[in-house]
Amino acid sequence: MFWKAMAASGYQAAVRAALHHNVRYSLADVMGFPGSFLDRSIYPDGEFLLDKPLLACLRENPNHIGCHTLTESETAFAGTQALEVDLIRLCAEEIAGAAPGCYDGYVASGGTECNIEALWMQRNAFRTVHGLSPTELAIVCSEDTHYSVSKAANLLGLDLLTVPVGAHNRQMNLPSLRQLLLEARSHGKRGFLCVLNMGTTMFGSVDNIDAFTCLLDGMEVSYRIHIDAAFGGFIYPFTMQTHRFDFRNPRVDSMTLDAHKMLQAPYGTGIFLARKGLMQHVCTEAATYVHGKDYTLCGSRSGANAVGVWMILQAYGSEGGKAFICSLLDRTDRLCQGLDRLGVSYFREPGMNVVAMRAEHIPVEVAIRFTLVPDRHEGSPCFWKAVVMDHVSEDTIARFLAVLSQARDPSPLP
Repeated sequence: MFWKAMAASGYQAAVRAALHHNVRYSLADVMGFPGSFLDRSIYPDGEFLLDKPLLACLRENPNHIGCHTLTESETAFAGTQALEVDLIRLCAEEIAGAAPGCYDGYVASGGTECNIEALWMQRNAFRTVHGLSPTELAIVCSEDTHYSVSKAANLLGLDLLTVPVGAHNRQMNLPSLRQLLLEARSHGKRGFLCVLNMGTTMFGSVDNIDAFTCLLDGMEVSYRIHIDAAFGGFIYPFTMQTHRFDFRNPRVDSMTLDAHKMLQAPYGTGIFLARKGLMQHVCTEAATYVHGKDYTLCGSRSGANAVGVWMILQAYGSEGGKAFICSLLDRTDRLCQGLDRLGVSYFREPGMNVVAMRAEHIPVEVAIRFTLVPDRHEGSPCFWKAVVMDHVSEDTIARFLAVLSQARDPSPLP
């Protein structure tokens, strides 16, 4: 996992060059697209954007409809599409361990779309390759899995098998998983669409992929695996480089990453990755007016968002990314050390920057004061979550621990 950082002048020049390879609505005779540059009420004078390439890209408003790693796309936006292809290369090869050219992917609206895209792809692959109908399929995931998987089950007409997890380690209960699979097979289920987590939303927990696949292999069931790394995809590979949650593992078919979390990209920058040969199962043949057809769930999407993520990865390089992640983990360690001193129970996955604190140890007024997130908004929460992001400074952590200490023991000092 290594790529060099690029000087600001270098990646800004690359974005300007990409824009010159795109159609320029203000300079060319363009009559066929139902789109244009951003409305003049937003940018009445574009001259000030000349030295701000991402803002210039937003103003030019490229549409990245389609999957540019897979087939030819709309030639009007070839310049910025090439930057997206390079972004997918960085994510797939350098971060997700894929062999060169053995993957497809695109920048989506977020992790929810990516997870739905993956399960849509898996469902269609089971139907096309194995001849299985939706009634013969079921989705398998842990109870801590993101709610987007429940959305996907509803949209795709698939049954959902939710595996309970241990209260202390947040790992799937394997006897329960085995029983669920046995019952599903007795009801005619022959294929399983499995979602495993590299960092759950509430706990940052990471599923045990080897224990999971060992159980399924022993039962001789047909399954496919998607990795939801929306939370952990841009942190866990940097902190746990020997993990088994990427394309180096032959059982992994696809992955979700979210650049608008750890990379601090604009919202709407989820990244979907799949092994080469799988996205054909979601080709929308009816999209005849789209050059190269469409393989995505969203269709039209912002090219500027892809360019923004590409700029971030180029600015940091892999070593800069590791240094940034280490700074987050150092602050997370400080938070956990303080909680230990106060006797506060919490869950934290090694290598992650998420700390889920037992609610009985966190007064509600402290949680509200520091905008902690509960595991449920209806009824009493069991956990309050903190995520140590770039803006969560050591001073913020120190204030939190001081306020928490005072709230838990309000007696005056002697």
